[in-house]
Amino acid sequence: MPRTVPCLWFDGQAEAAAAHYVSIFPNSEVTSVQRAPADTPSGPAGYVMVVEFTLDGQPYTGLNGGPQFTFSEAVSFQVMCEDQAEADHYWDRLSEGGEEGPCGWLKDRFGLSWQVVPKEAVALMADADPERARRATEAMLGMTRLDVAAMRAAADGAPVG
Repeated sequence: MPRTVPCLWFDGQAEAAAAHYVSIFPNSEVTSVQRAPADTPSGPAGYVMVVEFTLDGQPYTGLNGGPQFTFSEAVSFQVMCEDQAEADHYWDRLSEGGEEGPCGWLKDRFGLSWQVVPKEAVALMADADPERARRATEAMLGMTRLDVAAMRAAADGAPVG
């Protein structure tokens, strides 16, 4: 079966972005850097055109395509985390030099959007008791970084804030 590979368009930062991402995720590596040969319209000889890398086994391609296109929230990556400590790790590293957004969303220093989600947060918002789910969801809507303990307390009926 064919495998889908996200291709991320950068303006000259593909190699730096790939190095940053592989430093954050386990089992990750830069697998290929393709440089421009002499006399091509893609840039000076040696210019990095494409970087192939994997993040925990998932392949990605970084393309230095120029400034014509930029990232938007219309495409993002979710990082599903086992627990709060893992979520905090990814939140801290991915948000370095970027900006925090609502509900676990952030933009990294390259402008790429991520949502860092502890798995328990999803379970709380999908609780079989609709009132527990509502309270957990309401709590989440007021957060930047998701806080499972606060969501759990809200689900249990504790006052939020």
